[in-house]
Amino acid sequence: MTFQRTLKSALLGASLVALLAGAASAKTLVYCSEASPEGFDPALYTAGTTFDAASRTVYNRLLEFKHGSTELEPGLAESYDVSDDGLEYTFHLRPGVKFQTTEFFTPSRELNADDVIFSFERQLKADNPWNQYVPGASWEYFAGMGFPDLIKSIEKVDDMTVKFTLTHPEAPFLADLGMDFASIMSKEYADKLAADGKMEQLNQVPLGTGPFQFVAYQPDAVIRYKANADYWGGKEKIDDLVFAITTDAAVRAQKLKAGECHIMPYPNAADVEGLKADPNLQVMEQEGLNVAYLAYNTTQAPFDNVAVRKALNMAINKQAIVDAVFQGAATVAKNPIPPTMWSYNDAVQDDAYDPKAAKKMLQDAGVQNLSMKVWAMPVARPYMLNARRAAELIQADFAEVGVKAEIVTYEWAEYLDRSKAKDRDGAVMLGWTGDNGDPDNFLDTLLGCDAVGGNNRAQWCNEEFDDLVSKAKATADQAERTKLYEEAQVVFKREAPWATIDHSLVFMPMSKKVSGFVQDPLGYHRFDGVDISE
Repeated sequence: MTFQRTLKSALLGASLVALLAGAASAKTLVYCSEASPEGFDPALYTAGTTFDAASRTVYNRLLEFKHGSTELEPGLAESYDVSDDGLEYTFHLRPGVKFQTTEFFTPSRELNADDVIFSFERQLKADNPWNQYVPGASWEYFAGMGFPDLIKSIEKVDDMTVKFTLTHPEAPFLADLGMDFASIMSKEYADKLAADGKMEQLNQVPLGTGPFQFVAYQPDAVIRYKANADYWGGKEKIDDLVFAITTDAAVRAQKLKAGECHIMPYPNAADVEGLKADPNLQVMEQEGLNVAYLAYNTTQAPFDNVAVRKALNMAINKQAIVDAVFQGAATVAKNPIPPTMWSYNDAVQDDAYDPKAAKKMLQDAGVQNLSMKVWAMPVARPYMLNARRAAELIQADFAEVGVKAEIVTYEWAEYLDRSKAKDRDGAVMLGWTGDNGDPDNFLDTLLGCDAVGGNNRAQWCNEEFDDLVSKAKATADQAERTKLYEEAQVVFKREAPWATIDHSLVFMPMSKKVSGFVQDPLGYHRFDGVDISE
């Protein structure tokens, strides 16, 4: 660590200590987050770090997921009706919902149908003035899940009623609306920014209806929020919320032990037992609804050859990664969905770890002296605590079969952006935590043809797979959906667009002063309902 970084860390730590000491009359909770957000408009991004900082603090959605569950409950919509043919969804909005009043904007009205329509149409319509307010905006989730083809129209029935008309039945549609990209923005605020020539601030200075309102952001250092006094769900018990951005897991653990923060995510596996032993701390844990993977660019030679992808998969000792990175607190993955999710196909056979056979397969495919890049994430994620270490193990495994791998990485937001490129070289390490508890959120969102150039980092469009997943979405019969998803997993394994790596346990260490925090199977870090004792 450089002197400059050490000094910055020390100053930040001192400022947090001062903040905690000075908040005698206000309850302040400090969360040591693992990375900086990409921005504050959740519809533009797919990273959990960004969702924690934006959609789960500042915003709400029509429907919400209950704390600690994949079950939906009313959000900004009190109720909804679905037509018999499954093509029309009518949402009845909650009356009396106020947008936040801040130093930078004072709303003149409450939530209404215009806000809902604005929030979706900016993603749906290319000619909407907000569609490209951030240059190159791809609305990755909205597009990758096929919403441009799914949504036929969004209509304002009256001020408090909105009707979505679909082009075909879509079983996961309601669950999708509980996801972060479906956060509801203030059209009035957006109109004011447009009139002032400051449209970019929608992604920099967020304003919503959520439990906390944005105060300030010091890039790569601190995000500050305060409780929304007018929150429709009731004012939160904590008055101030601080995200202390701390990229190093060991430093996060040190800050937690020193009382400089109250909650931290993604501890190093080697630190977990020590955190559990600390009398001032509590450590929650649960099986993550997640998967880590290495995605080959299947449009680029030689990775366009399934035999090459299979050979590389057989060269990777996944158990060694689980042992080294997670110290056993994970399981080797064979499917692109976790074993805790319905429709998981346990009958699928994993690619065996067999370097000798892998080397022969490469030779038989005419591949010699292959040099490639292995991308490693710069930040800890629930599904991969130390991507650099995992990449080093893969690098050594590939060397054993005659493949030279160069490990590359970028700053987190740049990594996510660059890895989407259709001409990206090599194989990129990433992963996923389910957003809505539905297999579609893995299989279609990460591997469907609509997601190529976005969440589909393998750039893999397989007609057989896509047809199975599309059919599964179009039926409400879960037994039939299960059968189709099981078949899709067989196709995935046969074609090997990824090397599946692991499914991990997720640990959440926090001060014993914290109460009300609920560990979420969807990987969110939510602070509504959380309290802290003095």
